[in-house]
Amino acid sequence: AATQIPDCLEVSATCTDDEVMAVRHRELLVDGVQFHPESVLTPLGPELARNFVERAA
Repeated sequence: AATQIPDCLEVSATCTDDEVMAVRHRELLVDGVQFHPESVLTPLGPELARNFVERAA
């Protein structure tokens, strides 16, 4: 798990134990996410995929 990130990034999502799950560049249109691909098969999987696609559009 990342314990620190560069100043140019900000944490944009964490899970319940505060593990970083997504980061966003402070100036550029760049986002990074961490997730298990099989999570799209969970009850919240479709919402996860939809939110990612909507944000990227």
